[in-house]
Amino acid sequence: MSQQQWTAVDDYFTRHLAPSDPALDAALRDSDTAGLPPQHVAPNQGKLLQLLAEIQGARRILEIGTLAGYSTIWLARALPDDGQLVTLEASAAHAAVAQRNLERAGVAHRVELRVGQALDSLARLTSEGAAPFDLIFIDADKPNNPHYLEAALQLSRPGTLIVADNVVRQGGVIEAASPDASVQGVRRFTEQLAANPRLSSTAIQTVGSKGWDGFALIRVRD
Repeated sequence: MSQQQWTAVDDYFTRHLAPSDPALDAALRDSDTAGLPPQHVAPNQGKLLQLLAEIQGARRILEIGTLAGYSTIWLARALPDDGQLVTLEASAAHAAVAQRNLERAGVAHRVELRVGQALDSLARLTSEGAAPFDLIFIDADKPNNPHYLEAALQLSRPGTLIVADNVVRQGGVIEAASPDASVQGVRRFTEQLAANPRLSSTAIQTVGSKGWDGFALIRVRD
């Protein structure tokens, strides 16, 4: 199989099961125009996030890593009108693009976009006594994944679902001596999952328009 075939298969399923719309298209276009890195989830992955949030019956969602707000739109669409999504973005420039995209998609009233380093924002949420989240999506800088997990658990409840993106690193995750800080971050994150009796976890490899990668799926037991 080739990247061309993976992309063609993604396109087939996306066309039938996760079709785009003007708001999603515009979000991607504005992201490219602003020069943001092409790190957004694929459309079928966005639809998966939406389905997971709907299956979870989520009323409160936390997203660590906003970028241009593409995945934020998918997640926010799963919420009831009185639901809330808190999304964290380190870059003020990226956040400005995301805010415009959220407003155009008609979901900004459900989204609180916090700008600043994610670990600082997470600490503030904890100190503010934020209510626990039903679903948490971790998709930011991978070296900090272990810290994001620790913070996420403080903002969770029994039954919270945590999704962590980009955990396969094109197979690099199995390289114990890798000099790549992202690989090492994912490895420590995985070891934390395995060692924590509060968590039930798995990881799935994926291929598609975004290449070879995968995600971790974690449920907080108690």
